[in-house]
Amino acid sequence: MRRHPQISGRVVPGLLALLLASAVALLASARPAAAHGTLAGSTPAANATVRGPLASVQLFFTEKAAANAYFTITAPGGTRVDNGWSYGEPKPLDQPVREYFLVNGQFEPREYTTGFPAVVAVAHLPAKGQYSVSYLSIASDGDTVRGTMTFRYDGPVTAAPQGWSPPSTQPDPALLAATEQHQTSGQVSAVPTTAADPSTPTAAVAAPTESSSDSDSGIPAWTGWAMAVVVAVGVAGLVGWRRRPARTGRPTGRGRTSAATSRRRGAGARPTSRTAGGRTGTTRRGGGVGATALDSEPRAGVDVAAGTPESRLGNTRLALIVGGLVVALLAGFGLARVGAADESPATGAARAAAGGPPASGQEVSAADGHQHAPGTGPHTHPGDGGTGQTLATGTTVSANGYTLQPLERSQPPGVRTDYRFRIVGTDRQAATRFAVVHDKPLHLIVVGRDLTGYQHLHPTMAPDGTWSVPLTLARPGGYRVYADFSVTAANGTQQPLVLGVDHTVPGAHSPAALPPAQARATAGPYAVSMTGTPTVGVTAPIHFQINRADTATPAQLERYLGAYGHLVVVREGDLGYVHVHPEPELVDGTVKFWLTAPSSGRYRAFFDFQVAGKVHTGEFTINLP
Repeated sequence: MRRHPQISGRVVPGLLALLLASAVALLASARPAAAHGTLAGSTPAANATVRGPLASVQLFFTEKAAANAYFTITAPGGTRVDNGWSYGEPKPLDQPVREYFLVNGQFEPREYTTGFPAVVAVAHLPAKGQYSVSYLSIASDGDTVRGTMTFRYDGPVTAAPQGWSPPSTQPDPALLAATEQHQTSGQVSAVPTTAADPSTPTAAVAAPTESSSDSDSGIPAWTGWAMAVVVAVGVAGLVGWRRRPARTGRPTGRGRTSAATSRRRGAGARPTSRTAGGRTGTTRRGGGVGATALDSEPRAGVDVAAGTPESRLGNTRLALIVGGLVVALLAGFGLARVGAADESPATGAARAAAGGPPASGQEVSAADGHQHAPGTGPHTHPGDGGTGQTLATGTTVSANGYTLQPLERSQPPGVRTDYRFRIVGTDRQAATRFAVVHDKPLHLIVVGRDLTGYQHLHPTMAPDGTWSVPLTLARPGGYRVYADFSVTAANGTQQPLVLGVDHTVPGAHSPAALPPAQARATAGPYAVSMTGTPTVGVTAPIHFQINRADTATPAQLERYLGAYGHLVVVREGDLGYVHVHPEPELVDGTVKFWLTAPSSGRYRAFFDFQVAGKVHTGEFTINLP
């Protein structure tokens, strides 16, 4: 019978090395998905200080903004000062901007060296301080381009043109429909986060997205672990092959040694030294494992092209290891490609707008309705699986495998009762590991269905995962209870969620009418003023100024839950929930938030702040046409 040639020991490491090199090449080709049509720079630059006259702000994109794009410029007092926009002449960028496009299942890079400006006219400069610029557009491939940037103005104050009034326009409905249809959450902005020369546009390489994907690879994180396992299997296979029982033999006329002779010699071998071809090897006791340092080399008089049944078995094992490694590698890579192709770069990823606030659903999805300010590292959390780019949440009791399970669903009016609940996972067990966010592991918000009776509570958790908090509800009627938290999984990852459930107080109920929209509210001894223009689908700045009502002097604000204020916005009707956090420091004496309104409609905004150790709440109605 003709014997198949045995694979040389020199060939095996080469095969595995080639295989692992192929893995590296394949992984390297899986580039991160960067946004399309990104903001590449601006004049003034992000965070720059402008000391001279300023007639316009130029935003340089990697392609022309859509004809119905929407831009706003907001002055320190919250008043809009933009006066329309127009296209500018394209100009070379100081640095090229790289973007990635999914082509035939692979991300291919493109570099842009030209910036296409949108020139937003500035009507006047009413005050010194921080000015905010917001934009919303659609790229040529349908991606939503959304974000903000800020700069400081330290020049002379200028008066408004005669007959001019601040604009109050909302985005084109067709533009909003396009962003909703694409179900995206905004764009990565390439604007630098440090101050730069305000006279020239600047750009930086667009940052890769970062969420469930590796920040360096642009493919799901689990794929990286899978590849690591594949590599480990490959290495283990190589080691196992190198450490298989040695096939020793003596020169014979047929050039091979019988299996029985090999086993006898291997079983009783003692440590010895021998020389072959001028080199010395050591034979170790123990079945010939690692028999000699020369086993990987052909020895004189031994025919390595022939083998015993055991050696053929070793070849079969090696073939299976290498073949399995190839299959696992290709399968893992293929799954990664499928995941990358199915995931919109904007939906499953955090898209941080550099130098600005969350680009709604970014970092930078407002999908969970829990939006943070840029100073806390501008971010919002991926939420409960909503499909829109700026959905309010808390409208469902279950999301992403977790359910809010109340132990009581009603209580008598005016009676203090312990409200108890659990957060239950898919295993039907109560979750007990929660991340501390804003000084607390869980925030419980209670509000009546008529948007009255707002309370912000912090329950405590028992070892069995049961939460409880004293709750008093004075008026009969229906209420909505929101649990705002981040649960920590067994692997250490955090899942931020907002879950909501109904709660009832029996009795005759007369719903209260929603108060009209006003810019001023009273909270205890304080007068609270709200300025800014909330806008559907656009990340807009909202400012709150707190003064003593009797003296009109600014209140001495204290940090509450790690910030100078917290803002909960609830939509009338479905009671959709948006929790927004402010800049880490006061901005021109105000508490500044970045709010992305989910839709048209009426909202009730609840602004919590603390003075002299006591928390107060200012309440406002917001109407969005």
